[in-house]
Amino acid sequence: MDRIDLLTQASREFRSRGLVVHNINSREAFAKDIKSTSAIHNDSGKREITVVNIQKFQDDPDVVRSSDYAINLQRVYFLDEVHRSYNPQGSFLANLTESDPQAIKIGLTGTPLLGEHTSKVLFGNYFHKYYYNASIADGYTLRLIREAIETRYKLDLAKILEEIKVLEGSQNRKLLYAHEKFVEPMLDYIVEDFGKSRITHGDKSIGAMVICDSADQAKMMTEIFVKKYAPKPVQVSEPEAEYLKVAEDIVEYKFTPLPGRTITSHALILHDVGTKDERKQWVEDFKDGQIDILFVYNMLLTGFDSRRLKKLYLGRVIKAHNLLQALTRVNRTYKKFRYGYVVDFADIQTEFDKTNQAYFDELKAELGDELENYSDLFKTSEEIAADINAIKDALFHFDITNAERFSQQISAIQDRKEMREIIKALNDARSLYNLIRLSGKYEQLADLDFRKLAQLSTEANNHLALLNQREALASDHDTTNLLNIALEDVIFAFRKVSEAEMIIADELKDTLRRTREGLAGNFDPRDPAFISLREELERLFRKKNLSEITQKQMVSNIAALNDIHARARELEHKNQLLRAKYANDAKYARLHKRLMEKGEPTPDERKLFEALSSLKA
Repeated sequence: MDRIDLLTQASREFRSRGLVVHNINSREAFAKDIKSTSAIHNDSGKREITVVNIQKFQDDPDVVRSSDYAINLQRVYFLDEVHRSYNPQGSFLANLTESDPQAIKIGLTGTPLLGEHTSKVLFGNYFHKYYYNASIADGYTLRLIREAIETRYKLDLAKILEEIKVLEGSQNRKLLYAHEKFVEPMLDYIVEDFGKSRITHGDKSIGAMVICDSADQAKMMTEIFVKKYAPKPVQVSEPEAEYLKVAEDIVEYKFTPLPGRTITSHALILHDVGTKDERKQWVEDFKDGQIDILFVYNMLLTGFDSRRLKKLYLGRVIKAHNLLQALTRVNRTYKKFRYGYVVDFADIQTEFDKTNQAYFDELKAELGDELENYSDLFKTSEEIAADINAIKDALFHFDITNAERFSQQISAIQDRKEMREIIKALNDARSLYNLIRLSGKYEQLADLDFRKLAQLSTEANNHLALLNQREALASDHDTTNLLNIALEDVIFAFRKVSEAEMIIADELKDTLRRTREGLAGNFDPRDPAFISLREELERLFRKKNLSEITQKQMVSNIAALNDIHARARELEHKNQLLRAKYANDAKYARLHKRLMEKGEPTPDERKLFEALSSLKA
């Protein structure tokens, strides 16, 4: 596992399925366990699994190397969420591979990495695939509904913001979206919408998550929420709680008070808010229904699992596989809900279509050739030697054997571009170190002092940070006051403009595959009914490249494909019945159909069968 909360979740899931879970909580325990010759730690000999956080595979690789024994032991590593912490240039994968080169490594992921470091390049070809639409059909996950939101404001704000460079993609843009004038109406919309959803679905137990544009926006949203909506923290008795519950039914919407405890309606989950244990408790309180809304920025977007979370308010665009990870926070089955709902303030449609398309292309590729080797992952000795020489050239003018001397030399550099080039060379060295270990070409580790370069990287980054700070101070022009003036007369409003189901592309791919297989399995390609179905399928995709169709076209095509598939299945059913009459001889079944089409020598199907059966005998 790459995170502690996932380790806790996995341990709970394994235990619920009858396994004894052996957790490793320290590097010392891990070093001892990896060298152990025993796979079982419990005295009763029950089936057992060891669960360990991937961070234990960092730093000193000698701790985890298991080359000092030779016994009949086979390790199987199940690696969870392999789209995240298993970069081939990072230390975790290299250390894990070195710990037992003979171990079987099985990677699990809901969203495979696509692009430069694909999950298949790292872990080999898929040996099992389970698609989103199959998960829906099996009742494990829900479809998603996207509610598009339009932002409106009183003045032509774009011109004002352009003047203060808010729309240039700089940090100043975040000032606007974290400003009270913008956040308050957005929060009002969220609270009202969430309240209506609870009433519409007749279920006050559902929860919501707001993914904010920035940590500052999340803090501002929480601050306003506390002022306007959250009841003041008070202890309530049972009778008071009962009264509040009755009052809640009278008004349109209030958060549900809980008898005998402090009323808590929200939680802000940021890495710098609260302690680790407090954040863990807030998450558990949300899962238990004691918290109604979570305000987050980067945390809980992956791996977080709560069935009652049915409304996701998306305040920023999230990219690639992280987008699908975030969206599927609301896809868990819960009571009689058929959908999870995504309220889209950020207009993610373009990014969703692009990400969806990337996975669709990946799934399409599954019908074709598979990767045959890991040549993209492991560098040749010549390539490694060239990279080492490039690093030496970039750092030639500096003393890379002495950290103190190196620090003095770079302190004279005032050009940030030059510093970035030095840092790039040092970072390249760190990546190369892990790739050399992965490829097993250990002799090349002697060509550079990689551990020393890692130390120098820290020095270089510190100096660049100092240069950046000086630059910021030198060119500082505080836009906060200017923004406040610009927003003084602006009134922001948010309104829902549309609602549509979000189609995961593999549904189309899977429907196409089933339809194609249904037709391909037909033993009688000259059957007029079969020819008609095949031509209809060809017409459907003749004018459009399958990889270029839009989501709207997907919906239309899925319906058309389902119709063709249903008729193909019915035709195949009739064909199989007829073939069974001839002891599964497809030739006689085809002959039977051709003669019936001509009406010769008899239009009587039973008599024709008797004649052909005699001939066959």
